[in-house]
Amino acid sequence: MTYELKTKQNDRSVIEFIEGVDHPKKREDAYKLLDLFTETSGFEAKMWGPSIIGFGSYHYKYPTGHEGDAPLVGFSPRKAKISLYFATGDTEREQLLEKFGKHTSGKACVYINKIDDIDVNILKDLIRQSITFLQKMYPENS
Repeated sequence: MTYELKTKQNDRSVIEFIEGVDHPKKREDAYKLLDLFTETSGFEAKMWGPSIIGFGSYHYKYPTGHEGDAPLVGFSPRKAKISLYFATGDTEREQLLEKFGKHTSGKACVYINKIDDIDVNILKDLIRQSITFLQKMYPENS
């Protein structure tokens, strides 16, 4: 049985998705993030799965044989917090996060409450760092 990736790029409208965000402040932050990620990454925003706004993409293949496509960077304005998706495994990410502002991090995600809590310039650095790192790790896709 092959594993079917749930988070695939699709043609759903990013703007319609953001318009569907209930909380006005979170919706406003989502539009700010959309601009920041688009401008910094140089990629057009695309929906990945039902709730992730991704920028660029890369094809990964693990030693286990599992492979798939994922956005280079992305975000999702979720109910509790805003999830930011950056590459993992690069030490530079940890150094940047130390100066990022109020956040929590999981394995792949960095969670923020609102843009006002973070340093936007560090966010831009994180976006650029993540894209550079993934394009080096997976050069055949870039």
